[in-house]
Amino acid sequence: MTKKIYLASPYSDPNYLIEEQRFSDVCREVAKLMNSGYVVFSPIAHCHPVAKISCLPTDYSYWKDFGISFIEWCDELWILMLDGWEKSKGIQGECETAKMLNRPIRYIISEDFFTTKNIQKVIRHA
Repeated sequence: MTKKIYLASPYSDPNYLIEEQRFSDVCREVAKLMNSGYVVFSPIAHCHPVAKISCLPTDYSYWKDFGISFIEWCDELWILMLDGWEKSKGIQGECETAKMLNRPIRYIISEDFFTTKNIQKVIRHA
């Protein structure tokens, strides 16, 4: 059975360029995970374009219920540890939901964040 992953990552920042970089980084990670055989949902990779094109809000409070539905669907919640992940209100809320639903939480780091190599590592489990 294919594992279903909810991939959380930081997004919001006052600097538009940082949001765009985070979007690109998580899209690359989603592609790597898909190529490894996982079924992946990322609220940033999948909803950022919809929000931008349709002028929808991009804050966590708007997308919270949407995210909860996908955390209910997933087997595990994985957190992509991009810069800012520890301060992300969205990730904090997603973790609370995952814990409430007894979903395992994994923390991953992509070497894309540090280099141009396309390798991801599972570095610890919560």
